Amino acid sequence: MTTQNLTDAEIDRIIQMAWEDRTPFDAIKRQFGISPGDVIKLMRQRMKPSSFRMWRVRTVGRKTKHVQQRGYEFGRFRCRSQRG
Repeated sequence: MTTQNLTDAEIDRIIQMAWEDRTPFDAIKRQFGISPGDVIKLMRQRMKPSSFRMWRVRTVGRKTKHVQQRGYEFGRFRCRSQRG
C-alpha cells in the first residue's frame, strides 16, 4: 500500500502512531503496509518544518521506535506497579 491509497483517517492515525514514543515503525508497517521511509516522507509533507525536525530528533536512535534495538520483538511495556 502506498500513502496515496490511504484515507485521511488512516493518515491521521499513522501520524499519531509515529509521534508515540513506544510505537515502533514496524507496527505501523504491519498495520498500514508502509515502510519507515514512507512514514518519514508522510511526516515531512504533513507537518510544519519545525515540528518535523523536532520529531526526527526524537525518533533517530530511539530504541523504542526500532524493534531491532529494543531487545525484544513485540509486546506491551509494563512497569512493575502496573496490574495485570
